[in-house]
Amino acid sequence: MKPAPAEASYEATEFASLPGWPAATVLPSLKAFVSGCAKVAATSPLKNACESARGIADEPAARRFFETAFTAYSIVAPDRTTQGLVTGYYEPIFAGSRTRTATFRFPVYGVPQDLIVVDLAELHPEVRGLHLRGRLDGRRLVPYWSRAEFEERSRAHEGAIPGVPVLAWVEDPVELFFLQIQGSGQIRLESGDRIRLGFADQNGHAYRSLGRYLVEQGELMLEQASMQGIKAWARANPAKLADALNANPSYVFFRVSDAADGPVGSLGVALTAGYSIAVDPRFVPLGAPVFLATTLPLSTEPLERLVIAQDTGGAIRGAVRADFFWGTGDAAGTQAGRMRQQGAMWLLWPRGEPLPGKK
Repeated sequence: MKPAPAEASYEATEFASLPGWPAATVLPSLKAFVSGCAKVAATSPLKNACESARGIADEPAARRFFETAFTAYSIVAPDRTTQGLVTGYYEPIFAGSRTRTATFRFPVYGVPQDLIVVDLAELHPEVRGLHLRGRLDGRRLVPYWSRAEFEERSRAHEGAIPGVPVLAWVEDPVELFFLQIQGSGQIRLESGDRIRLGFADQNGHAYRSLGRYLVEQGELMLEQASMQGIKAWARANPAKLADALNANPSYVFFRVSDAADGPVGSLGVALTAGYSIAVDPRFVPLGAPVFLATTLPLSTEPLERLVIAQDTGGAIRGAVRADFFWGTGDAAGTQAGRMRQQGAMWLLWPRGEPLPGKK
């Protein structure tokens, strides 16, 4: 994990002061926490808490565990605010095929053979967690193809780019675009079988929000820039679609996952609907519990819950920033696509252990 920037701070808070904590049900949170413990490093400050959590099976014991094993810290952004953006994501399910057909013409790619990933920490430990991605041009490492460049290569080869595996074919380029944003999904084949896909790698270009681009271009109002609003715009503006999609130069590559319980997040374990979030790991270590106080999509109804940091994302940047995992399928997608709330976050960190970024 890259050390948190010094400007971010963590302020100790009594559990009783957390909004909604007395009424929160935390046993499901404990189960999600324990599910991630298998991937927590033996040297992690969370390891002892993981050992203590095993075998707890009732709500009162779960509550005692969190209140005694952890200290709650309000996460304070560099500008001294404690409120930040909370979005939602989900695992979509698309119809598709293992082979290209007249209906299923858009490829879902695995990791290209020519994509080179350089771990900078091998030379500079102070930048642990940072990677360079590119391709060789002679003896030079140059940026990997942007989305627009990669799509041009795809069209030139009718989807079958040499050295780039195709995992499946789907019908709709917009759905494929959102599959990349979500980072995981399922392809439903005509046979009834499904292919579960998980994030494998990315082309190294920075993510740019399609919704923000459409707002900047005057195509949508800010309140229309939900997933549902963007899909409706795409159906109504096919001639403008390619330029809009290519405004985001980032491109995601997938792998086939054999996980049965759910999509696998960056921590390496299956995500739990309603109890897993994606975070910026510079500020919140993966595997850590986080108390989240926000509201339900398009609502002022509180969503106050103890969740677990088990994933990351290209758009998840900042100290007070979370992406709430809603689950799998259309109902989860409806909630995720509408979620753009403000919220506060409290990191639960083992008592007596140095805070992230501190020695």
